[in-house]
Amino acid sequence: MASTERGPGAPLRAPESLAKADAPAGAAAEPDPPAVVQALTAADLPGALALSVSAHWNQNEADWRTMLCLGQGWGIQAPGADGHRTLAASTVVLPYGADFAWVSMVLVRPGFRRRGYASVLLRHALDALAAQGRAAILDATPAGHAVYAQAGFRDTWGLARWRREARATLSPAAGRPAAPPTRALADSDWPAIQALDVPAFGASRMPLLRALAQRLPQAARVVEEGGRLRGFVLGRDGREASQIGPLLADDASTALGLVADALQALPGPVYVDLLAGRDVLQAWLQQQGFGFQRSFTRMVHGRTTAPGEPGAIMLAAGPELG
Repeated sequence: MASTERGPGAPLRAPESLAKADAPAGAAAEPDPPAVVQALTAADLPGALALSVSAHWNQNEADWRTMLCLGQGWGIQAPGADGHRTLAASTVVLPYGADFAWVSMVLVRPGFRRRGYASVLLRHALDALAAQGRAAILDATPAGHAVYAQAGFRDTWGLARWRREARATLSPAAGRPAAPPTRALADSDWPAIQALDVPAFGASRMPLLRALAQRLPQAARVVEEGGRLRGFVLGRDGREASQIGPLLADDASTALGLVADALQALPGPVYVDLLAGRDVLQAWLQQQGFGFQRSFTRMVHGRTTAPGEPGAIMLAAGPELG
């Protein structure tokens, strides 16, 4: 997609094909009005959180604050039924290295849909990334997949969200799996974590990982054997449930030990975003009461494959983070 020069307050109009993609199937899209795209700041956090709530997504204010600190967000303000202007739509990009950035939080409040706002913001983000020479990567829900495909994104591989309801302990029938012991993450582990994570994910995301380790320190665990880091897991609190991830490990047994010990510290509801093909881990999670929620598709724009070699990735950090 060609780059164009636009300031943060310049009016944009959604392309007709993408504006229609925002509309429900079978519905005629309303004429797309001019939309002013503005950079999001800390002052927009209440409105951003309201967007997450309106979509029943799990982000809390700490998530939004982290994303705006590590990346850049844009939004569209529009008058509601009461005449007061509100944050009607958003998107965020998180740059990872020089080659790509994560696109997330493409949200439109229910009362403002079918106006092309999501497409305007997505186009704005893609133009900004093209100007930087960065590809765009995202995890699409089934509902958003058609919009991203219209914008030129390509499918790569899949993952799925699973949820466990509140529970005091692991299932007595399953217990802790036969797996290497884990220990709490220490500051001295960060160089080894980076060495494991960068080739798998495709770029350094150390500021994000360090921020997550502070969100749920009781879930930040590693497996080390013979002086070698074999895996790590992090977690974070959320508006509806805690989330475990990312989790990287050199084999399924190591992954099982990490997720089991992280779960022991989280009696409330938990989400995990499990990569396709992690059958051993999926079977164990189902034994622990995790139920399937929805699928995601990792999509790319500006390249043909997803970055990194994801063989070691068992759980993603979440569709908003990568």
